[in-house]
Amino acid sequence: MFGNQASGTLVRISGTDPRAGEWEHRAFVPNPLSDASPVLSQSTYLRVANARAALAALDSTARQLPNPRLLRRPSLRREAQSTSALEGTYEPLRAVLTADDEAPNSLTMREVLNFVTMADHAFAWVEAGRPLSVAMLRDLQRILVRGTPTEGSSSGNIREIQVVIGQRKTAGLGELPVKAARFVPPPPGDDLNARVQDLMGWMVKDHANLVDPVVAAALGHYQFETLHPFHDGNGRIGRLLIVLQLFTIGTLSEPTLTVSPWFEARRAEYYDLLLAVSTESDWDGWVSFFAQGLEESAIVTRQQMLDLVAAQGRLKEIVRSSNLRADTAHALVDYAVANVSFTVRHVERDLGVSYGRANRLVADLVRLDVLHETGSSYRRRFYAPEVLRVLLSAEPGPSVV
Repeated sequence: MFGNQASGTLVRISGTDPRAGEWEHRAFVPNPLSDASPVLSQSTYLRVANARAALAALDSTARQLPNPRLLRRPSLRREAQSTSALEGTYEPLRAVLTADDEAPNSLTMREVLNFVTMADHAFAWVEAGRPLSVAMLRDLQRILVRGTPTEGSSSGNIREIQVVIGQRKTAGLGELPVKAARFVPPPPGDDLNARVQDLMGWMVKDHANLVDPVVAAALGHYQFETLHPFHDGNGRIGRLLIVLQLFTIGTLSEPTLTVSPWFEARRAEYYDLLLAVSTESDWDGWVSFFAQGLEESAIVTRQQMLDLVAAQGRLKEIVRSSNLRADTAHALVDYAVANVSFTVRHVERDLGVSYGRANRLVADLVRLDVLHETGSSYRRRFYAPEVLRVLLSAEPGPSVV
């Protein structure tokens, strides 16, 4: 598979298997990213331009909203559901949107919701003016696996073991995993650590005059996934880095872009094109696919943003038409848009009102049919059906692998 056109080198690796004994194989080490754009076809440049236009339209819409941060959390939950599904951790979108993040009902739900916590940490990191770095990556990985079966002493560290990705369709029954793998990323050690450091340095460098931001995000995503620096969570962290990179360089002023649903619906092609860069240096095919993904994701995210704002307006009109006049009633509508599912205690804490006042406000909006109640009598939760409907409307169909 790896001929003269490969975008890196094969290095010898070896080890000992308890049953098979000593083994030798090869791992792939990608070349460092260049400061210049790869050669791309005219059709790919057109796709890149379309992606830039779609991202600009999304950013323009976000800038015009009174408080675009209200829409960050529902977008993150949708991203969490899809990016986790791509890695084999599946929870239905409706369940993720309405889940109790303080008491998830399963280990898989905990893993999905960890993505939201991780992304919040990453966005706060960038908003504090801190550059993307290996230290940030380590924090993100530690948060992502917290409380899951893969959490351990190595969590938050660049991996110190060899890992393999997938399995070849032609692999023999019982074949040694490293030899049956579809792809073997670089071995652990000082060289891997240095390459991850180099990648983060490349991502924060100003490429404005040499590499289009969409192309830069495509290159950065490929490099991160190919280096595969952690024992778990590389796919989810790598897709979050797409948004972080665009957010850091100012292409997006608000990180509400949701990319994983598009890639999840095309997961076989996504993995094939990443591999084709390694084996054949097919940057053109990968960048074209990636740019199409950003374009269509930006269009869907922008429409969902507009739909959520419209839903917010309709719910506030219901409140205005009632005998409720308190500003906190309108604040609770905003809260129900930003937090798809919540308790009275959450309203008390986040709106800064007494428990009794929070309870009355929620009851008033339930009476107006703005909110619905769910859960047990001991842990009642509330949600706005209008908001949930908008978020579920763009749910992609099942992937075909």
